[in-house]
Amino acid sequence: MDSHTNCSGINVAITGNPNVGKSVIFNHFTNLYTDVSNYPGTTMDVVCGRCGKYVFSDVPGIYGLSGFNEEERLARDIILQSDLVVNVVDATHLERDLFLTQHIIDAGIPVIVALNMMDEAKEQGIYIKTDILEKELGVPVVPTIAVDGNGLDLLSKKLSMAKVGNMTPGIKTHLEHLRLREALLIAEGDADIAKKNKCHPGNERDRYYQLRRERVNEIVSQVVRETTVQASISAKIGNLMLRPATGIPMLMVTLFIIYKLIGVFVAQTVVGYTEEVIMGRYYQPLVHGVLNNFLVEGSALWKILAGQYGLLTMAVTYLFGLLFPLVFGFQLVLSVLEDSGYLPRIATLLDRLLVGMGLNGQAVIPMILGFGCVTMATISTRMLRSDRERLIALFLLAFTIPCSAQMAIITSMMAGLGFFYILTYGLILFTVMISAGIVLAKILPGNSTDLWIDLPPVRLPRPANVLKKTWIKTIDFVKEAAPLFAAGALFLSIMEVTGGLTFLENLLVPLTVNLLGLPKEVAGGFILGFIRREFGTAGLFTVPMNPLQQFIALITITFFVPCIATAMIIFKERGWKQGIIIWLTIFFLAFFVGGAVAKIIKIISLLPQVSVMPMLSGLMILTLAVVLWINWNNEGTLRT
Repeated sequence: MDSHTNCSGINVAITGNPNVGKSVIFNHFTNLYTDVSNYPGTTMDVVCGRCGKYVFSDVPGIYGLSGFNEEERLARDIILQSDLVVNVVDATHLERDLFLTQHIIDAGIPVIVALNMMDEAKEQGIYIKTDILEKELGVPVVPTIAVDGNGLDLLSKKLSMAKVGNMTPGIKTHLEHLRLREALLIAEGDADIAKKNKCHPGNERDRYYQLRRERVNEIVSQVVRETTVQASISAKIGNLMLRPATGIPMLMVTLFIIYKLIGVFVAQTVVGYTEEVIMGRYYQPLVHGVLNNFLVEGSALWKILAGQYGLLTMAVTYLFGLLFPLVFGFQLVLSVLEDSGYLPRIATLLDRLLVGMGLNGQAVIPMILGFGCVTMATISTRMLRSDRERLIALFLLAFTIPCSAQMAIITSMMAGLGFFYILTYGLILFTVMISAGIVLAKILPGNSTDLWIDLPPVRLPRPANVLKKTWIKTIDFVKEAAPLFAAGALFLSIMEVTGGLTFLENLLVPLTVNLLGLPKEVAGGFILGFIRREFGTAGLFTVPMNPLQQFIALITITFFVPCIATAMIIFKERGWKQGIIIWLTIFFLAFFVGGAVAKIIKIISLLPQVSVMPMLSGLMILTLAVVLWINWNNEGTLRT
């Protein structure tokens, strides 16, 4: 993203390793909100903001200027084009973060260092001699505690003092006709920069990196003094989260709490009031009363505006009465997990499981993001290190991950069906997900890459940040979904008035009725699912079904084709040919899985004195155990 280069003023790149507080400092400078999270991948799209004569760019977290993936190349290009850099450094990981600092200095770019998290360094018994650090680097160093705003005003005042620091001894480029910043990267073998300047890349990367590492180690030895302190409670909790014996039970407890909060309190209590009382008792009668003064009830236009799929009734009711509180609740939970530092630990805990699926633990980040928004998660697959991993993650997201809006509706419907329905649904979801991953890992050439991820400290989330992030993401959802919901309702109501809906329903009878054993009216939900899966899922509320039919319908639409927005991203990321293949494959697999579940339920129901869902739950537990065993053994053959 190069929009910052179009702004007049002094271009400032705010950069650093992942999870060092860059976005908090960006917010302070610009008074703009950007996604502040404790895991990498959420700031892939660079956000710009102005403050006086300065134009700031919030750069993705990186460890050096070399570009190995799209995110790193994006950060590199922005830094190279900037007039100066605010390098945010984690005071608790100075030996790691100063490598990037020295790399920027070696490129001849003016720098000012924000030495952040000084409070956590103190808690860990780390004392840093900032005056010596400033002298050794040759650039201004400002101690900060960004989350509390400490030191940020001083950092603002010292921006004009940013300067080129002390270059690593022994590093010298031989391309004097180029700017130092480009010449250095060419000497280190950066093929992109070399191609841009029409010259051959050098081979000095390993030697320069070694010299830079020695220089950083020398600086750290002079400026850091550590005292022995007892491990903090948060550190002990963080370690417990990483051990399978304690981490898996903690994860199960966390998921149970989330279910109680979202599936019970929000989905039943809150939505029961917003949908049934506010929208059902007050809003919809008001709409009908107003329209009846101008239109004949039951006329074509009346049905389009206020009928079963009406623009002013169903679309508005589902958007604000059903989805808004559910999405808000889900985003609230997700924000708490992000800001607490728990998500990276889940990635580390589940690394081995994901390796058997051709991925590594870092892929859990797009997967969890997918439960918020599959479209956003699909974009974030760029953070994965190989094209093979990106393809597997993208397919699994599109096929097996329901977004927060769809999951909210599914949770609401499942909550009324009972425990065994919820348990079996989860077992089927994870069995299909792991099975699809194993198959893709086997048929796609290549191997899983190793997991490299930072583990930020476990912290108590800051309520102001959590609520701000939750509110903005929820409002963004409403803004994005409202026109699509309106378009979907308009399309469906017109199809109902013209008889087109009946035609499509009849066309899908072999799938909906013969294969799944559902009423043919369910086809309307699947038709809406082409637009947005959550809209299609919401449409299932309008069709009378028994509990087993509801379960089969929810299973099928969970694996149904991704919404238009996600489909467009898939086509953009993988090309039209591969995108169409992915889309058609998911379409057929969704009905295959739904049909298989329907047939198994039919067989079990024929057995005397057998409860269908408990029996199906038992079968799925056995199936999942077998799949996990295969996945566990698959891990050794895929990791290199």
